[in-house]
Order: sequence, then C-alpha cells, then structure tokens
Amino acid sequence: MKKIFLVFTIISLTLISCARDEDSLQKIDQLFNLYIKDSAGNDLLKPTAIGSYTGVTFTDELAEKDNVNVSYSRKMLADSTYYLEYLAGATRQFVEDDSDGNKIYKSEIQVSLIKKISDTQNDPVVRDTMEIFYRSSPTVFEVSRVLYNNQLIFTKVPDQPNVATVIK
Repeated sequence: MKKIFLVFTIISLTLISCARDEDSLQKIDQLFNLYIKDSAGNDLLKPTAIGSYTGVTFTDELAEKDNVNVSYSRKMLADSTYYLEYLAGATRQFVEDDSDGNKIYKSEIQVSLIKKISDTQNDPVVRDTMEIFYRSSPTVFEVSRVLYNNQLIFTKVPDQPNVATVIK
C-alpha cells in the first residue's frame, strides 16, 4: 500500500510541477496592417487597377546582405479595400531600454511601389521607408509605433489592432 501511495504522490507532484502558469506567457502582438490611399480616400493597392500600386516589395534594410525581401500579404476586406499585412521577417535591431525597463527594438523596411499608369506603362519605382518599433516586456512583445517616410503613422493603443493608413 505504501508503494501505491508513493507512486501516486510522485505522479501528482510531477503533474503539478508541469502545469503552466498562464500569467507567465508573453503575449505576441506584432501583426501590422498598412493601407495606402490617395487624398480622396481611394484605395491605391488594387492589384490590377490603373492608378494603383500594382507592384509592392518589402526589403529588409537591416539585413546582413543586400536586397533581402520581407514577406507580406496583400489582403482584401469585404468592401474590396486592399491592405498590406506584415507579420514578421525583417531583422530587429535593439535600440534601447526605456524608462519602464522594457526593451525597444526596430525594423527598417524599404517599401518599393510600382504604380500602373496605363495597360502597358508604369511610373518609376517609388521607394519609401517604414520603421517599425517594438516594445518587449516580460508580458508582451508588441508593435509600439511605426514611422513611414519619417512620419509617425501609428502609435499602439492597448487591445486595439495595429492598423495605419498612408496618404500618397
């Protein structure tokens, strides 16, 4: 009987020690959606429309090698509005420790845009820059702010999606 009790106790202690503490998990919030519109509010990311940026490329500016492409997805809402969804892939560089003890990182991405001006012609490539800053703490790793061509376009609001619109 002592052996059964001992085995049961060891199994119970093992299960208790393996239990996860949900509070110790770090929340990851790094999905970022970018809309590009003109001053009238028209979508400029329609993949085949004349007057839209039909070609888009993201290039990692902090990569060890030149011309390292970064993955993104061109997605469409139910109302046929397109946006660029960036999750991860660009090099993150440590910037500083902030006053709250969090670590700040950044990624620098060159956004190359090709605008279709007719069925057979495109404008020259437009090369923009996007800097994504991340805040890392023991509880969260999240996009904290985004600069597009050195202009602040996004600042994190807790429990809200990471969405910004650029007017071109």
